[in-house]
Order: sequence, then C-alpha cells, then structure tokens
Amino acid sequence: MELSATVNRLAPSATLAMSQKSAELKAQGVDVINLSVGEPDFNTPHHIKEAAHKAIDENFSRYSPVPGYAAIREAICQKLLRENGLAYDAAQITVSNGAKQAVCNAVMALASEGDEVIIPAPYWVSYPQMVLLAGAKPVFVEATIEQDFKITPAQLEAAITERTRALILCSPSNPTGSVYSAAELAALAEVLRRHEQVTVISDEIYEHINYVGAHASIAALPDMKERTVVINGVSKAYAMTGWRIGFSAAPLALAKAMNKLQGQYTSGPCSVSQMAAVAAFSGPQECVEEMRQAFLRRKNLIVELTRQIPGLEVNDPHGAFYLFPKCSSYFGKTDGKHVINTSSDLALYLLEEGHVATVGGDAFGSPECFRMSYATSDENIVEAIRRIKEVLSRLK
Repeated sequence: MELSATVNRLAPSATLAMSQKSAELKAQGVDVINLSVGEPDFNTPHHIKEAAHKAIDENFSRYSPVPGYAAIREAICQKLLRENGLAYDAAQITVSNGAKQAVCNAVMALASEGDEVIIPAPYWVSYPQMVLLAGAKPVFVEATIEQDFKITPAQLEAAITERTRALILCSPSNPTGSVYSAAELAALAEVLRRHEQVTVISDEIYEHINYVGAHASIAALPDMKERTVVINGVSKAYAMTGWRIGFSAAPLALAKAMNKLQGQYTSGPCSVSQMAAVAAFSGPQECVEEMRQAFLRRKNLIVELTRQIPGLEVNDPHGAFYLFPKCSSYFGKTDGKHVINTSSDLALYLLEEGHVATVGGDAFGSPECFRMSYATSDENIVEAIRRIKEVLSRLK
C-alpha cells in the first residue's frame, strides 16, 4: 500500500509521542512524572457538567448545524464583546472540534499551493504541519530567549513577501508562556497594515491563563478585526480538554469558507459538549480565576526551582502553563551511557534516567530549549525538578 505524499510529509506530534512513552513506562510500573502534556489537571467545574447532564436529558443527541448551535454561537459573541471588546454576529462564529481544528480550518481556507504562512518560532508543534497539509510553505521567524521568545516588527517586515497569506500568532504562547503586550501587538499591526494580503490567525486559547493583567487581542486594534481570525475555546480556561470545543471568529466571507471545509470533513462538534460550553461561557467565572491563581503559584515555584539548576537558562513566562528553559550548555556532554547532542536527546535522557517526561525543543522550532508543563501538582513539580537536577549533574 502506497501512502499519499501529503501524509508522508507530515511529522507525528512530538508532544503526543512523549506522552505515549511516558504512559508506556508507567504501565511497566515506573514512577514517571509527566511534564510533557499541555492539559490542566483540574476537573471540569460542576456547573458545566450539570449543563451537560441537562443537555442529555433534553435529548441534545442529534446533528447540530455545521458551525454549531445558535445558542453557543450567541454565547461566544457575548463573551467576545464582554471580555475582548469585539463585536461579532453569530454568522461569523464557527464552533469546531477543539481549537486545533479551528486553526486548521483557518489555514486551509487561507493558504494554497505555493503560498507562505509566517510562523514565529518557538511554535506549537502542529502549526507547520497544518501549513504543509494546505500545500503551503511555513516561513519561520526565530525569537530567542533573549527577546522573551517574541518577534519584533522588523523581523516580521523582513519575512513578508508577495506570497505571504497569513501570520499565525499565539499569545499567551505554547510552548514558551510568553505574552505579547498591547503595545507589542500594536507595533506588529503597524507592519501588517502595509501588507493587505496578510491575515492574522490569532490563537488565544490560553487567554485566561495570564499573569500580567488583561489579555490583549490583535483583533481589537484599529483596522485589524477585518483581517484577523480569533481562535479560542474551552479546553484550557475551563479544564475541558476532552470535551473538544473550540471556535473561530472571523470576517464573514472567511467564516463561510471555514464552514464549507468543516461541513465536508467533520460537520458540527459534539452536541452535548456544545451545551456544556454555553454554560462555561455564560455561567459563573470564579472557577477560571481559581485555576489561574493555582497556575500562577506553580509557575513561580517551577521558575524558582529550575533557576537553581546549573546550566539551564530560564525566563519568567507571563502566561499559559509552560516553562521553556535553554539547555544547550549540556550539548556534547555524557554520563558515560548517554550522549546529549540535542534537546530531544536531553528529553529522552530525563525520561529514561530521571523518569520525568518533557519535550525537546526541536519539535517547537527551538532546538536549544525544552518544554516542561507545570499543569500538575506542587508536589510533582518539586519532585520532578529534584530529579532533573540530580540526573543533569551526572553529565560531564
């Protein structure tokens, strides 16, 4: 059987692969602490689960419209207006099977064979693969730890060509936790206004896990809403990863194009999950702040502990629940059995010898770093960093 060129040019997800290796070791009885997965460790809040029970009792068990029920699209419009100052009609909202599908919908609707899509690096592992799936070319713009993993207007300007169709912007960021301020977004928008062919795909799934005040969306800047696709969902803020509800808010013509795509390969998302998400967006929000405070405490803890490990360079992330230390000082070192040449080597070493699952930065376009998720308990963080410090000390 010969597989297609499309699937052959895609890489498997490094985050899922490391999570699977971690699970395999656990199944063998090894005490593994998993810092590889980007998933809140909290349970879905009670009032959201109650809404799901009610939806089941009321027989929300049939196909929904492709872009989602009117109730959830209206709830999203109200959320965007209330929290982001963005006015949309329900027809501009597409509810998808997670924010991941929403991003892919946008890429597929905007990019064609030979087009270019700008992706700041470090990036979430799936962005380049989505661009390749569309037949387009990912164009990477490197942002180093020295610039807090954020690209500059000059870098953006230099990357844009006549073939550029989109910029994928993620703030707060996976994998770095960096957050673009309103002023930084305004400077990028100034560049983008000179290039009308470029649409921004603004991935804001970590909006509420933010430690520096109000979230800033590039769509809220003058003249930018008409050329921005806002991506968000319920997975991170409401601990609803398995419910698979994300959404996009876009100019009407683009929203219709994404609906056409979704109608052909998945149709609408889970009916019960949609009604649970209505309760998430419209109900009490205290649970969101409680989880944010817990993530903030964990962030401060993991930053303090990781900075005590010789050879690691650590910035202070302002959002999401990831730490992305620079580890290149360990390249070329060995414990006599393992030789560390890349961050992926380092991640495998930490798993095999320290029984801590992380993800090498190669998969995120930043081979000098590795990612740790602190979406776990304080106790796990303390023990994980103790193990990492201990096994790294063996490398000479």
